[in-house]
Order: sequence, then structure tokens, then C-alpha cells
Amino acid sequence: MEPVAELQYVLNTFWFVLAGALVMWMAAGFAMLEAGLVRTKNTTEILTKNVALYAIACIMYLLVGYNLMYGSGNSFIGGGFLLSGIAGDDGVSYMGDAGPHHAMLADFFFQVVFVATAMSIVSGAVAERMKLWAFLLFSVVMTGFIYPIQGHWSWGGGFLSEVGYSDYAGSGIVHMCGAAAALAGVLLLGARKGKYGSNGQINAIPGANLPIATLGTFILWLGWFGFNGGSELALDSKGAADAIAAVFVNTNMAAAGGLVAALITARVLFGKADLTMALNGALAGLVAITAGPNTPTPLLGTIIGAIGGVLVVFSILTFDKLKIDDPVGAISVHGVVGMWGVLAVLLSNEEATLTGQLYGIVAIFGFVFVSSLIVWFVLKAVMGIRVSEEEEYEGVDLVECGMEAYPEFTAK
Repeated sequence: MEPVAELQYVLNTFWFVLAGALVMWMAAGFAMLEAGLVRTKNTTEILTKNVALYAIACIMYLLVGYNLMYGSGNSFIGGGFLLSGIAGDDGVSYMGDAGPHHAMLADFFFQVVFVATAMSIVSGAVAERMKLWAFLLFSVVMTGFIYPIQGHWSWGGGFLSEVGYSDYAGSGIVHMCGAAAALAGVLLLGARKGKYGSNGQINAIPGANLPIATLGTFILWLGWFGFNGGSELALDSKGAADAIAAVFVNTNMAAAGGLVAALITARVLFGKADLTMALNGALAGLVAITAGPNTPTPLLGTIIGAIGGVLVVFSILTFDKLKIDDPVGAISVHGVVGMWGVLAVLLSNEEATLTGQLYGIVAIFGFVFVSSLIVWFVLKAVMGIRVSEEEEYEGVDLVECGMEAYPEFTAK
């Protein structure tokens, strides 16, 4: 390998693993955010779900998921042996048009943390009333099969890429996918006991630790720089470096726009500064810019995020009116705003088409929702997916994990 090519190979590989490490840190962000937004009696269980789903995602993506997403196959599904299909003659490098581009395992590492992110979205939406082992079994199917199959359609060179669907870092492929799976589970699971009254009232169930939820949001904000910046997939030229800088700035500005817009919207609607809406606004801004963080100006990136921040407030309120109980607002943040993010690409990317973006939204959401609904239904029929009313009242920490996150708070 020529010295220049070798240096490019090293830089690209380094960027993949560094960005992947930042995305892996998002797992901590999801764990803290969700732990802060549930009640004390359900904290240990949701932390267990988050650490376990990450490990399951890594194993399942290694065994089958990566093959289904990036292996040789057809326009619908990939295939082949483990880590096969895109390696060069040496078996360890991805071979670009001009020679080795990056280490094969660096690509696997960067991709596996994305599937874990998609699964983390489901965790918060079904919190406080789902059986732990039903959730973990769904994680096996989601991370090993459902996510990789739809991911192949675009990032793996499948039929969505052929119709021009554009999704730079995954507003649809990752975030809307996770939200669709979550919605299917929530519809079968039902609302938490006491959330909705018989006469239509909506009862707030506050989270136990807003400082932890805020920390989780900042962790996610930081990790998102790897999520979007790493999706440039190279750091071997001036053009790539310029693109990464633009992605970082737009990612940051979209989050800022989303938070401020959600905070103002909540103030207008409720007369108070709602911290949880502000946190979800920041995340909504991040989701909104993810499909196209490389093409907008910073001002447009801020506006895209701000629209996401407004949308997420109204979406959360709408789902509550429909009695669809999502304790952390995950379906709104990642699903509704994920759709907006896919469409927002049209504002700055001249190569994207409305037809291609709509095709992607319908295909991804439809496939993931229906396939997830089937899996959830089977799990419900075989083992049940919801704890009993008494167990829900006591809290799933003791029922599922045999321990409490805050034992000193328990009355003796």
C-alpha cells in the first residue's frame, strides 16, 4: 500500500472507531434519560433493559444482523457469511474504488452501535409495565432481523437506495424504525394503570429524577456528534474534514433550536417552563437534522431543529389524547420527528426527491410496525408481555430484578 493510501486508511479507520465510541456512549444517555423519567420503583428494571439490550444487539448483529444488512443478496435482503460481502482481497479491509478505505471491523463496530440505538428507543416507550424477558426476546428479533432487513434497503444498496431515498445518518432508518417498533408494542401493551381516567382526563405520572434525565440528554447530545459526524464515513481529505465540521455545527444548532422552540411552545401552552418538554425538544432537534446534517446552512439547521421541537410538544399531547401511553415521549421524538427529518432533507439537498423520501417513510415504518406487531403478538400469546396489576403497583424492580434502585427511600 502506498504511504498516502495507508495514511488515508488509518485516518478513516480511526474516525470510524472514535465516532462509534461516541455513539456507544449514547447507550448511557438513553439509560439515564429513561431512568430519570420513570418512577423510583421501576428504575432498576429499566437500567437492566438498557444494558442488556446493548449486549444483545452486539451479539445478534455479529451473528446475523450485519450479514442481512450489508452482505451480498438482493434488493430486499442481504446475506452471506459473517462480515462477508464487502471485504477486499485481504479479507480485513473494505475496498473502495481507489483501494483500501478502512478496516472491516471498524465498519462493523460503527454499525452495531446504531442498531443498539434503535432498540433503546423501544425501551422507554414500554417502560413501567412490560415484562423484562418479553422485552429482551423482542430485542433479539429486532436487532438481529427487523432492523438489519430494512437497513439493507437503503444503506445496504437495496431498493430504497435505487429509488433515491436519502437518509444520511438515520432519521428514518434508525429513529423512525425504533419508534415504529415501540408503537406496535405500546398498542398491544396498553397504558399504565391510572394514566387515563374514565372520563377522559390525563393524569401526569412524573419521573423520579430530573437531574439524571437532564444528564442523559446532554450525554445523547454529545454522542450524536459521532452518530452524525461518523456517517460521513471518511476523514481522509480536506473535503471530508469540511463536511464533518459542517455536520457537527448543524447537529449542535438543530439541538439548540429544538430545545428553545419546545421550551417556548410549552410556556405558551402551559404557562410554565416544562423541563421534560425542553429535553425532548433537544432530542427532537437532533432527530430532525439526522437525515441531512451535511447540506443545510447552520441557520437552516437551527430552523429544522426548531420545527422538530414544536412538533414534539404537540405530538406528545396528541398521543396522550389518543390514550397511547409513552412515558418518555420516545414515539413522538423519534417517530413523528423522524418523519419530519426525512422530509426536511428536501430543503437543502437538491438530489433528494419528495417521492423517494415518502417511499422511504412508508416502506420503513410499514415494515417495522407490522413485523414488530407480529412479534409482540406472538410473545403476548406465548408468555405475556405485561406484568400483573399488583406487580405494576409494587413496581417492576422487585418483581423482575429483586432489588431497588433507591432502597433507602423505602419505608421500614
